[in-house]
Amino acid sequence: MACAELWEEGGKGVRRRTGWAPVMAQACALAMSGAGLMQLTGCAGSEFEPYLAFPIPLKYEAAKSTKPPDVSRWWTRFGSAELDNLMQAANFENLDIAVAVAQLKQADAQAQITGAALWPAVNYSDSSQRSRSSGTNVPGIISPAVERNSFTKVISASYVLDVWGQNRDALEAAIRTVGASAYQVEVVRLTTRASVVNNFLVYATNRERITVAWENLRNAERILGVIRERRAAGTASELDFAQQESLVEIQRATIPPLRQAAENARTALAILIGRPVQVVRLSTRRVRGLRLPAVQPGIPSDLLFRRPDIRSVEEQMASADANVNVARKAFLPTIQLTGQAGFQSALLSTLLRPQSFIYTMAAGVTQPIFEGGKLRGQLALSEAQRQQFLESYRKSIVSALTDVENALVAIRENAARENAQRVAVVAARRAFTLSEERLREGTIDLTTVLTTQNTLFQAEDTLIQIRLARLQAIASLFQALGGDWEEPPASPPAP
Repeated sequence: MACAELWEEGGKGVRRRTGWAPVMAQACALAMSGAGLMQLTGCAGSEFEPYLAFPIPLKYEAAKSTKPPDVSRWWTRFGSAELDNLMQAANFENLDIAVAVAQLKQADAQAQITGAALWPAVNYSDSSQRSRSSGTNVPGIISPAVERNSFTKVISASYVLDVWGQNRDALEAAIRTVGASAYQVEVVRLTTRASVVNNFLVYATNRERITVAWENLRNAERILGVIRERRAAGTASELDFAQQESLVEIQRATIPPLRQAAENARTALAILIGRPVQVVRLSTRRVRGLRLPAVQPGIPSDLLFRRPDIRSVEEQMASADANVNVARKAFLPTIQLTGQAGFQSALLSTLLRPQSFIYTMAAGVTQPIFEGGKLRGQLALSEAQRQQFLESYRKSIVSALTDVENALVAIRENAARENAQRVAVVAARRAFTLSEERLREGTIDLTTVLTTQNTLFQAEDTLIQIRLARLQAIASLFQALGGDWEEPPASPPAP
């Protein structure tokens, strides 16, 4: 009502005297929009504070110590120079990392585009025109044709005032997205390193299993030779010979799948280092020759800073929060300033004279009134996206804590299992040696020999697989702790 009264009481007199009524109307519009502005700006300025629905544990259940982890260049602790060379190649040649870096550059460029709204747009236009009008446009009258020239050199500028900080919030969202992309590069790098280690371990494991399988095959063939001799002497039946021959072929059939698994791991390594499989040659043949690295997990709260995936989701959540502010401030008026200045003349010789100077200045205010619920829908969408990233943030923390606990339990249980299996292998080998001696002496039946052979073959193969599981559990722990990434990646400069 105050603006209406001002317009009714003062507008007419001002309009009659000076012609400033449009200015008064614009001032009233700003004042009217400002009346409802306090609520909106108050809501837009409220800071979003994410929270967890659970307390962070003080320590891991399966950990014996809370000593801070030392995970720098963790893959070197397996004691394989070949693995170190593969990792170095993956750091520089992995294509997934290259894709992530390209996505980071895209996010950086998008932030630069978004930040451009904070600056005025300045353009230069240059036009030269020559026209000729017809002298016979009027019926019955023929007049001389008129030729005209027009030369215009103008610099124009436009600027949207960021009164409410909407453009600054959009830039904040874009910069946070850049940060999330930078952390995502580290996530891809960590995943790549873990994949290199795991495939290298799988390759070494299957090569050693092949070696053991060939050794067991030779043992089985040696027993078959003994049974063949006994059959010739009449002390062994054809059934005994057929049973042992079947065991020999079964053992021989286990070798091709192991070779295939080793080649699959080598192919996977070739992809990880970005090279053709034909040029990837590995010399490692024993997984039990690798060292068992020792690492302490530290305290659970460290994961919030050590895990790049958690930091990435955190940045995405902050970006979504800034986008909520952008959506809220879209309800507010937009103030735009435009202007242009230059020279215009019909003759090129008089173009730069003071009398040819021209300029235009304008200010405009745009206040959304009705858009069919579009702005409210955009606000609801932004708030829902922020809630999505909040839940993803919580989930990433729970998943990280679970990953560490699972890795610690796997290390502990596989260590106990390997110790027991090692004793079982020693006993099975001794039983096989004794059964072979008794078989040559003719004091044991073939069923016992077959049983001891199968037990030894399975025990040795299982021992190798348990060592693989133990090493993979250690690699999983390094990955769960965030790898050797400790400092956040450098944030790109704000546009």
